[in-house]
Amino acid sequence: MVKQLTERSTKMKKIEAIVREEKVHLVKNALEEKGFISMTVSDVFGRGRQKGLAVKWRSGEHRIEFLPKKRLEMVVDDRDAQDVIDTICERGRTGEAADGKIFIFPVEQAIRVRTGDRGLQAL
Repeated sequence: MVKQLTERSTKMKKIEAIVREEKVHLVKNALEEKGFISMTVSDVFGRGRQKGLAVKWRSGEHRIEFLPKKRLEMVVDDRDAQDVIDTICERGRTGEAADGKIFIFPVEQAIRVRTGDRGLQAL
């Protein structure tokens, strides 16, 4: 049976990182090497301040508004959040526009559906 949400939860963070497609494997491998195995990776499209990418063809300049990216999502112990963020930045950075963004959210609770484990045990 699943326990009630009134139990005190361990502090956790959800880290959502948008990275270049060609960098996602480097980021994933670096995180795995540090023991951060659990993650979700999705295909996404987006744009930032540069409003896409301007490309020149024979017929003139065209703008690709939304660039393909990867979204990597993880929930980690508060104590590990900065290490995960630093790793994503180190391995995902090219120094050019469109390297991506990282968003950090507090997580109230995590529950493993199969076992009912809660908090860090559910991760």
